[in-house]
Amino acid sequence: MTSAGETVRGEDIVALAHDLGFVLAGVCDAGPISTERATALRQWIANGTYGEMTYMANNTELRIDPRLLLDGARSIVMVADQYASRNDPPDALAPGTGRVARYARGDDYHVTMKKRLHALCDLLGERYPHSASRAFVDTAPVMEREHALRAGLGWIGKNTLLMHRRKGSYLFLGGLLTTLTITPPKRQSVSEDHCGTCTRCIDACPTSAITPYALDAKKCISYLTIEHRTAIDPEFHKAIGDWIYGCDICQEVCPHNSPRSGKIGIMRANPAYAPREALDAANGKGPDLLAMLNWTEDDRRALTRRSAMKRAKLDMLRRNAVIAASNARTPAIDARLREMANDKSEPGLVRGMAREVLADR
Repeated sequence: MTSAGETVRGEDIVALAHDLGFVLAGVCDAGPISTERATALRQWIANGTYGEMTYMANNTELRIDPRLLLDGARSIVMVADQYASRNDPPDALAPGTGRVARYARGDDYHVTMKKRLHALCDLLGERYPHSASRAFVDTAPVMEREHALRAGLGWIGKNTLLMHRRKGSYLFLGGLLTTLTITPPKRQSVSEDHCGTCTRCIDACPTSAITPYALDAKKCISYLTIEHRTAIDPEFHKAIGDWIYGCDICQEVCPHNSPRSGKIGIMRANPAYAPREALDAANGKGPDLLAMLNWTEDDRRALTRRSAMKRAKLDMLRRNAVIAASNARTPAIDARLREMANDKSEPGLVRGMAREVLADR
């Protein structure tokens, strides 16, 4: 029987994580993030760069020092799931359809990962009864990328996403805090930054949201279509293109996500994240934008069931569809937008958006 204060081999914990299907796993101590990263976080908050994500301005000290989340925390186990492969075919949407970011095309990663992380917590509890663990996937105030960096899962790229030389950046992150003292595996090391002089993600971003190793969330298409709950500024309408939920542009152009041949280049995604047929953009599938303008709550629920996309309310998705539909510019869409702009029964967000896209022409 091992007490929480005794040392546990990282190799054993990483093996458990791999057995549960995580493509990457590593260990680091539960200490605070670096002073440099903490300063950058505080400045990011002070600048208001988080936009309407007001929750990001809360619990700053918890984000900096994860030990405050679990009494006696000594170690962090970080894991990753692969939700898309760099060898997946590119998107080939039919005209007049909307595009959803790859991460939201399959099952909800919060549920998929947390179930296995809870299983890992249970295994640790069985092996080390005096220990305590707490799992997290995206919802706790934890700087997951910072700890993934320290746990050897990759480096943080210029687009601020975690990068892995072989697996790319189509990765979900999660982990657990534990009172166990876990030694990092002998073969684990902090990854070097392999972005080099490349600026493809910066150059390709249609809203200029990215500067080296920093992101202005208020300009990011993912933020605008998912987190931003009010009207979207006209300056971003054309740049949003056909995206109705999220954006993959900075990942699509990244050399570390480019197709590779040979065994080392085949990195298969977890089957749980396989795109459902209605969202399989590689096969030309995506929500019909004209139909989406007329969506009901039942329509929203039918498409987003078991998806991370379900967090977006109906009015937000219809707002996004108004912008994407306006960019499609078909006679039927234009006629419907004119109707919506003058329909007082439409929600204010949707009707106002229809007015703005028509006035922006």
